[in-house]
Amino acid sequence: MRAELATFGLAVQFLTRLPVPVGDSYSPQREAAAVRYYPLVGVMIGGLSAAVYWVAALVWPGVPSVILAVVAGLLVTGGLHEDGLADTFDGIGRTRPREQALAIMKDSRLGVYGVLALILVLALKLSALSQLDVETACVALVAAHGLSRLSAVLVIATSRYVGNTPGPAAHRVSAPGLLVAGGTGLIVVAGLGGWLAIGAALGAVAGLAIGHLFVLALVRPTLGGHTGDTLGAVQQVGEVGVYLGLAAWA
Repeated sequence: MRAELATFGLAVQFLTRLPVPVGDSYSPQREAAAVRYYPLVGVMIGGLSAAVYWVAALVWPGVPSVILAVVAGLLVTGGLHEDGLADTFDGIGRTRPREQALAIMKDSRLGVYGVLALILVLALKLSALSQLDVETACVALVAAHGLSRLSAVLVIATSRYVGNTPGPAAHRVSAPGLLVAGGTGLIVVAGLGGWLAIGAALGAVAGLAIGHLFVLALVRPTLGGHTGDTLGAVQQVGEVGVYLGLAAWA
């Protein structure tokens, strides 16, 4: 149990800015194992965002509470995935060789494609969540953050790493780890169906799948695999897909 808690702590430490003491429990093997808990950490991030939304809606119903919920998620994660989204679209924005695209993705400067991607994704998040009532929006935040990180785990499991630096994205996902991550996703989908409706769960999964495949269709012709940045893009677009799927159902 202590070993699993340490592994979960590494997942929280990597995906968020929350102060999680892990001591000397780090190892490359444990870093690889922590991937299994990414969807669970996503559920936790979504829960924090939903709590902010719920409280804010008591005072500022509508768009202001949605904005505060999204900002809460940004503060918790430090914009980790948004940074990956921007870097990815800067790298693949024009047709270019893979090595050149990877070099652009590592550049700390932000280009026009990255800016446009960030604006569009944030606008879609805000507009889709604004279409939902408070209860549905809170459920959507939890589900989207959890399922979108499962989407990133599936990319790790089904694609080769093409980045130049070591990190969690470079590790393969073990079969038990994939079962844990997938089981977390199934619980989230079942919760959606039970709390809202079967149609809501189907809409969320459809939106997630479309977002997942959309990013892969853009990335793989140029890169031939994934990097940490492209996992961020998968997470962000998948999150938006869940919101849009639920908004379509609603």
